[in-house]
Amino acid sequence: MSPILVRPVREQLEHDRVIRQLQARWRRRYNVAANLGAEQTASAGTGTATLYPDLVLTSLHGGRKIHGIVEVETGESVNNMEALAQWGPMARFRAPFYLYVPSGSVEAARRLCSDNQIEVTEIWGYHSLGDQTRFALVHRGARQPSAAATRQGSGRPEPRSKGAEARARRSAAAGRGSQRRAAPRRGSGRSQPGSKAAPKKARPGAGTRARTTQSKKAGGTPRRR
Repeated sequence: MSPILVRPVREQLEHDRVIRQLQARWRRRYNVAANLGAEQTASAGTGTATLYPDLVLTSLHGGRKIHGIVEVETGESVNNMEALAQWGPMARFRAPFYLYVPSGSVEAARRLCSDNQIEVTEIWGYHSLGDQTRFALVHRGARQPSAAATRQGSGRPEPRSKGAEARARRSAAAGRGSQRRAAPRRGSGRSQPGSKAAPKKARPGAGTRARTTQSKKAGGTPRRR
């Protein structure tokens, strides 16, 4: 929403229609709050630095952290005054800044950003085709949103790098090798160093036969009467 520009009714209707379409597109990855017309329901920043972009993007999983702000301009609002009053503060905010301008105003928006040293994350051009609006990415700045922030907004887990995956595989293989070395082999009959041999179990009847043998050696075979 531009506080310094009063758009014609027809242009304001087109502006709000584009905001609604972008709201539906961004809703796939974020919670999206919109400021339509003169509304100031969604804000970024606090105090005198409070901003009211057209769209404010926050995480699908809750929380108040802002993951992006979106500003939609029409042909009349792509000018130096708007760039200094709106684009500059939004670009300095600690969140990606996405600027949408009519396709015929793309070069003017690029020039304004360059002249005023405004670092936008992306500039998109749009044009109407019947009841639909087509969007095209025309500029990508050096300030890009991190992959972790994008995954947090989409709910996807963060992938590990190739080096981390290789280290994890080597660690798992080393763990399996140590387990195999520590486990005794079945049927080998070998005892581990430092371990005591288990006592042998006496067979049933062995004690009786031993006593009979000892008595025979001591007294001999008894004579028959």
